Amino acid sequence: MALSIPSAGALPATDASQPDEARIVRKVAWHIMPLIMVCYLFAFFDRINISFAKFALQSDLHLSDTAYGLGAGLFSLGYVLLEVPSNLMLYKVGARRWIARIMVSWGIATALMMFVNSEWQFYALRFLIGAMEAGFAPGVLYYLTLWFPTAYRGRITSMLFVASAFAGLFGAPTAGLVLKHMDGLMGMAGWHWLFLVGGLPCIGLGALVYGVLKDRIQDAHWLSAPEQQLLSSRIAEQNRHIGNHSLLGALKVPGFLTLGLVYFLIQVASYGLNFWAPHLIRASGATDPTTIGLLTAVPYLCGAITMVVIGRISDASGRRNTFVAALIALAAFGFVAAGLFDKSTVMVVIALGVMGTGVVASIPAFWALPPKLVTGAGAAGGIALINTLGQLGGIVSPVMVGRIKDLSGSTTPALYVIAALALLCAAILLWGLPERLRQREQA
Repeated sequence: MALSIPSAGALPATDASQPDEARIVRKVAWHIMPLIMVCYLFAFFDRINISFAKFALQSDLHLSDTAYGLGAGLFSLGYVLLEVPSNLMLYKVGARRWIARIMVSWGIATALMMFVNSEWQFYALRFLIGAMEAGFAPGVLYYLTLWFPTAYRGRITSMLFVASAFAGLFGAPTAGLVLKHMDGLMGMAGWHWLFLVGGLPCIGLGALVYGVLKDRIQDAHWLSAPEQQLLSSRIAEQNRHIGNHSLLGALKVPGFLTLGLVYFLIQVASYGLNFWAPHLIRASGATDPTTIGLLTAVPYLCGAITMVVIGRISDASGRRNTFVAALIALAAFGFVAAGLFDKSTVMVVIALGVMGTGVVASIPAFWALPPKLVTGAGAAGGIALINTLGQLGGIVSPVMVGRIKDLSGSTTPALYVIAALALLCAAILLWGLPERLRQREQA
C-alpha cells in the first residue's frame, strides 16, 4: 500500500505556490494516510469476513440462504440507523476521538461473533457490529476533506479505498488459511477464529488513532506555520465557493439526494460482489477453502489497480461522474457474465475480475462528488447521510440475492437484476445529475 502523491509537475499549476502545495500534501499524506489505510483495511475485512465464514457458519447454525442474507444485511441496518448521528457527533467532539471509539467498539463486537451459537444470536450480533461501526467510513471521508485540497481528493480517496481492495486481496487468502488450518484449534471452529483475528487488532488500532491523528491542520506539529497557513487558506478558499451548510441545508441542495440514490445502487452491486463472490466460485466447481480464498482476491486486485489509475485520471479531467458511470456499467457486464458462465470456474473468476474493476474502483471516484456540494456540518452529516442511503443497498442486496436463490435454486437471476440496477445507476450519473456535478472541475 505504497503512498503515491504525484509530483507538482503532474498537477495543474494554478499559481507560484502550487509546488509548495504539492510538497505539503505529500507530507500530510505520509503522516496520516498509512494509519487510516490500515484502519480501513480492517474495517473492510470485518465487513466481508462473513462471506468467507458463510459455508461453515450456515452448516453449524443451520441457516438457509435467506437467513444468511438477512444476517448479512442486518449489519447494514445497524449502520444505517446510527450513521448520521454518529457523524454529527464526530463533527462535535472531533474525528480523532470518535474514530478511535468506533474502532474499539466494533473490534469488540466483531470478536464476540466467536460465541454465536444460534440464528437469533447471529442476527443480534450482526446488527450490533453495524451499529458500532456506524460513521467510520463517512467520518474518515469527512476527515480527509479537512486536510486535502479538492485537486488531490480523487487520488487521496483512491489511496483510502486501495486499503479496502487489499482487505479482499490479502484477507481472502488469509481467511481461507484460517478456516482450513485453525479449524478445531483450542476446540474452536475455524470461523470463530476468523472473527477473533479480525476483531482484536481493531482495539489496538483505535488506541493508535487516538494517540497519533490530529483534528486540525493547526494541531499538526510536523507542519511549519507557513505550511499550515498555505494549506488552511487553500482549503478555506475552495470551501467559500461551496458555502457552509447544515444537514437540513444539505438536503435542499439540488442533486444531493440524487447522489444518495446513486450510492445506493453502487452498494447494491458492491454487496452483491462482497457477500456472494466466494459462493459463486464454490458453485462453479471449486471446493478447497484456500483456493476459494485465493480466487476471491482477484476482483479486489483488479479493483485496486484500477482505482489508483482512475483516481489520477479523474483528478486531471475533473469529470468525476463520467468515470463513475463507465465503471459501474463495466460492473454490470461482469454480473451478466458471471450469470452466463456460472459453471466455469475460469469464466466466473474473469467475470468477478470485471466486477471488481468496476465496483471497487467506482466507490472512491464517487466520493469526490459530494464535497462539490456541501462543506462544514453539512459535509459531516451529509456524507454520512449519503453513505447511509448506500448502506440500504447493503440490506437489499444480500436479502434479495439470498431470497432469489432459495426460490429459484440459482443466483443467476439475482445477478441479472443487479446488472440492470447498475446500468440504471450509470444512466443517472450521465443524465440525471445537475450541471454543477456534471461540469468539469477547474483546477
